[in-house]
Amino acid sequence: MLAWQAVSRAVSGAVSKALALGLALGGGVCAPAISAGADNPPPQRVVSINLCTDQLAMLLAGQGQLVSVSHLAVDPMASAMVAEARAYQINHAQAEEIFRLAPDLVLAGQWSNPHTIDLLRRLGIDVVQFAPETGFDDLRANIFRMGAVLGRPAEAEALRARFEADLAALRREAAERPLALMHHANNYSSGDASLAHEILLAAGWDNAAVAAGLAGGPVAMELLVMLTPDLVVSSRRFPGASRAEEVLDHPAMAALRDRSRRAALSDAEWICGTPHVLNAVARLAGLHEAPQ
Repeated sequence: MLAWQAVSRAVSGAVSKALALGLALGGGVCAPAISAGADNPPPQRVVSINLCTDQLAMLLAGQGQLVSVSHLAVDPMASAMVAEARAYQINHAQAEEIFRLAPDLVLAGQWSNPHTIDLLRRLGIDVVQFAPETGFDDLRANIFRMGAVLGRPAEAEALRARFEADLAALRREAAERPLALMHHANNYSSGDASLAHEILLAAGWDNAAVAAGLAGGPVAMELLVMLTPDLVVSSRRFPGASRAEEVLDHPAMAALRDRSRRAALSDAEWICGTPHVLNAVARLAGLHEAPQ
């Protein structure tokens, strides 16, 4: 039998059983619970299909509770927890492979494939989706939410407390804050509604794009050059060739980097809202004393 046929039959069976149970109880089919509690025991087999939920789950899950993380978790360009991720079975966010893992909870991102999410829910599997973090408040909120979902609130509070203490130790306050420009593929620069912006501020820099009144997103190169930042923070290159990354080699940007301090951050250091962003804060804070 083909894989899709097997899954289709399983969907029909799961939905029929759920409807029958709901009608028997006189209350219809209940929506999946989103947090563990006294009346809802913690999940025992958790699968994550999103890079950022991978890492939060690895930080908070109990022994044996998390059984699989996404393939991005073992990509050093994207993940800050590659070594830890290798201890888990790897998935590619496909409904068929996830169903075979027999999870009682799937962790996903807000923009995870909606067809996969829908199919898993039709199979009777709880799916909890997490929104991307756009600042430290979102980071804190998702730590607590992951702790609630996994039935690990005490561990979530301990993780948040460590984050606050480490952030306070790293945070730089100064009367004058030099300007830093985030420059990525397609001339993308981060605005104030971004995790990158808060990382810059915590490290003692002002965001040059925000200081110029820009909301973030692709910015004309002429404008970027006119910002004359004290620091240019660029993306680390992915293997292979990309037209979107060609702007990183433009002579105008090369000249701008030559006149300022420079740093290269990989996505792993700041793309997900976990305490690992403090590594980026520490690196950028250390550049205040770096020679130009």
